[in-house]
Amino acid sequence: MKQNIETRYAASPREVKKMDTQELRDEFLIEDLFTKDQIKLVYSHYDRYITGGVLPVSKPITLETIDQLKSSYFLERRELGIINVGETGSVSVDGKVYKIGHKEALYVGQGNKKIVFESESSSNPALFYINSTPAHKAYPTKKIGLDDAEVVDLGTPETCNARTIRKYIVNSVVEVCQLQMGMTTLKSGSVWNTMPAHVHDRRMEVYFYLDLPQEQGVSHFMGEPTETRHIWMVNHQAVISPPWSIHSGAGTSSYTFIWGMAGENLDYGDMDMCAINELR
Repeated sequence: MKQNIETRYAASPREVKKMDTQELRDEFLIEDLFTKDQIKLVYSHYDRYITGGVLPVSKPITLETIDQLKSSYFLERRELGIINVGETGSVSVDGKVYKIGHKEALYVGQGNKKIVFESESSSNPALFYINSTPAHKAYPTKKIGLDDAEVVDLGTPETCNARTIRKYIVNSVVEVCQLQMGMTTLKSGSVWNTMPAHVHDRRMEVYFYLDLPQEQGVSHFMGEPTETRHIWMVNHQAVISPPWSIHSGAGTSSYTFIWGMAGENLDYGDMDMCAINELR
């Protein structure tokens, strides 16, 4: 089984403010996450966060360790979050099989040795979006369905940011070391996610955009509040957000995005807000 691994190094605000469009995309954008019968992984030096995609079509796929971890198996010192953005599939965790439907999640704790991904149908495969962080303690593996998530509605139609947030892997739903994952869906007529924008210097974040029609896109905003930049993105692409950076986006149509975080604490509300009229 082939795993495609890429390393991304951390960049400071001083470097980023001098980057052109292609340099920004090379540094932060993850363009191709899903390849037939492969695992694609991006290892970031921001909080040692791993972002990945698994597309099992003709056969099950096993998650193997990678050289960057210097471990005998992938979750020896890590935890794992999985959200299926395709059709129904299954994840086997040390022999126990979890059936994961569309937009359902699975948290896998540290110490589990064999993780196997499989689609129920090769013609309508699962698309497993995965995030992984270092872990200091083993917590139980747990499936989180749509009805299990903590749901919050934010924003208003008047400010074009009405949205529904589903918190899947957070400490109010599942015991976890530092990984947090959830999904935000924009309501009809709204285009802005996470606006007003914020930073949280205690943790980094990764956004993964989905449910975007083929001819539509999202302009993802990043950078220091007084030195913002943008990256145009399409469906099933992810973007790395440094701890010092805002992370917000505006779409040309309705869309959904998955957020994942890791860092200093598990306080979901730990953020430093940025006034809209002070952004530059």
